[in-house]
Amino acid sequence: MTDQAPRIAIPEPNSTESEYNQRSWPQYARAVEACGAIAVPIPLTESPATVARLVASCSGVLLPGSPADVNPQKYGEEPIPQCAPADAAREAVDELLLQDAFNLHKPLLCVCYGTQSLNVWKGGTLTQDLSTPINHKAGREIIEAHPVEISSSSQRLGDFQGSVTVNSSHHQAINRPGDGLEVIATAPDGTVEAIEQRGEHFVLGVQWHPERTFETAPASKTIFADFVNAVRTWKPREIRESIAR
Repeated sequence: MTDQAPRIAIPEPNSTESEYNQRSWPQYARAVEACGAIAVPIPLTESPATVARLVASCSGVLLPGSPADVNPQKYGEEPIPQCAPADAAREAVDELLLQDAFNLHKPLLCVCYGTQSLNVWKGGTLTQDLSTPINHKAGREIIEAHPVEISSSSQRLGDFQGSVTVNSSHHQAINRPGDGLEVIATAPDGTVEAIEQRGEHFVLGVQWHPERTFETAPASKTIFADFVNAVRTWKPREIRESIAR
């Protein structure tokens, strides 16, 4: 790769709520750009061929949050009344980007809905509506909603082992982790708060929103800085194999 700033594919969060997109997408873009990358918007209305061309120009993928919920039928359940409507357009784009990231081992960072999307794509399941003493739906105005306990064995968040206080804006969470995904952080009520795939391929999903606290929380800044650094050093598989030989 050259010394040019790496490009990161970030899909529009939602296909129907433009106000949410206008408020939330720039936060992800600012975080990756502050770390030296270029945020590349992926429209949800374009053809699969156009999406494929856009992501082919990128060295990393970031799946953002969304007000939608992943279609429960994708993990073998029928939606309960508390389940928000699915967003078929967002799901289709996520699947294309996930396939690209795993085929080529591009670094992958997932946030909130994006983490749930990753987990379902990897064959895992979700809890459709949390009912615990902790208010996981605290919302974007609450900067410190609850603590999470980060495992000392985490490959991506191990520097923050112990308790870290995070924001929270979700009502669903991972139930059974998908293939190859390891739980690395939990809330005091046992809710899964972060997952990773161990190994050389950077794959990290967090249930909270580090893009909202990028300027104020060291853990949030580290998440984006480590992700962008992995994107910057990523090489296409054929180049890696040539170097290995």
